Amino acid sequence: MSGPDLRLAGLRRFAISISVLNLLGHTVLGFESSWSQMLVAVVAAYITEIVLEVIDAWANKRPCRFVGGVWKLIDFLLPAHIAGMAVAMLLYTGSLLLPFAFASAVGIASKAIFTAPVNKSRRHFLNPSNTGIVVTILLFPALAPIMPYQFTEHLSGVMSWAFPVLVISVGFFMNWRYSGRLPLALSWVIGFALQGVLRCLMNDLPLVVGLVPMTGVSFILFTFYMVTDPGSTPTDSREQVIFGFAIAMVYSLLVLAHVGFAFFYALFIVCVARGLYLHLQAVRLRTPAPAH
Repeated sequence: MSGPDLRLAGLRRFAISISVLNLLGHTVLGFESSWSQMLVAVVAAYITEIVLEVIDAWANKRPCRFVGGVWKLIDFLLPAHIAGMAVAMLLYTGSLLLPFAFASAVGIASKAIFTAPVNKSRRHFLNPSNTGIVVTILLFPALAPIMPYQFTEHLSGVMSWAFPVLVISVGFFMNWRYSGRLPLALSWVIGFALQGVLRCLMNDLPLVVGLVPMTGVSFILFTFYMVTDPGSTPTDSREQVIFGFAIAMVYSLLVLAHVGFAFFYALFIVCVARGLYLHLQAVRLRTPAPAH
């Protein structure tokens, strides 16, 4: 299995795993968002994806990619499903519904609006769900990402450590077998540990203070299901390592500046920087070398 087939297989498995996690969250783990908020986030992502595809197909005089049967439609909506589920899982708005629709729509729209030349095609460079969450909490400061405790709030005993181990195992396998983003995930983890140690040394704090966030399920999910999004991250292993370390370093600077929700902002900033780099690189390649 390779190329498009591997990508599709990966999308299907990521969609299933994040759906199962949301279902467990609402029935066992103690998610604080409601079923209706999850439904609104996912449906808004579906609608935005379909509308944008219809517009693009009309503008380029081609058939819509979701035409051709139920399975064609399902496969087309897999990225939107993953983004919607991620928004539903990571955004907290009390009892409000519209912020979930807004975040999902912004995330999906960012894929169509913010693209950059990669090889001989154009690809989006912003992580959809992360972008939706960042824009939403920036525009509406009363809202916030969820608190990390919700992922293990109702777990105790063996399950309190068995569940994180399961999430790590599944995430590791998915990124090794399907997304090819293990170098990125590992560089982010190593970079996070290094910046945590450095910040503790700078502030004369116990090392555990800088490392304890790595023990939370929210950090694990961010590592394996957010940072490693194949659509908005480099394919080359060396570039993945740079990307992962960059997120950790930007995160450290944001924490030192007392900026909250630094995980999400750090990923957004690095994605924007990568998009600018890709555009500058394309301009440089198009510019002819001066004659001698």
